[in-house]
Amino acid sequence: MIGYVCVGTNDLPRATKFYDELLAVIGAKRLMEFERGYAWGVSMDQPAFSVVTPFDQQPATVGNGVMIAFVVDSKDKVAALHKKALEIGAKDEGAVGPRGPGFYAGYFRDLDGNKLNVFCMGPHAA
Repeated sequence: MIGYVCVGTNDLPRATKFYDELLAVIGAKRLMEFERGYAWGVSMDQPAFSVVTPFDQQPATVGNGVMIAFVVDSKDKVAALHKKALEIGAKDEGAVGPRGPGFYAGYFRDLDGNKLNVFCMGPHAA
């Protein structure tokens, strides 16, 4: 159902470097480059993640209550992506760990303050 999601940035080169490094941890690469941003993913037939400068040319701001979540297939990958995010400047918003039965996650904010999550579910979360 979801084709892609976008977060805004006020510093596209900085955000692009952050997401190039971060998303490489889970095997995602740049799939698209366009005038106002970039999109990453694992293939063109799966959902993508994009960072853009706002179309209206106003400053990018963080949406209160908005969060983007990256799904992975193991607790080790949850830990690796969360760790990488913090290493490259993200702010911790919730340490890696169980969040109830069958759900394992870590939360962080990117360089622009966008809230992100990495998680696994089911038997991978045990």
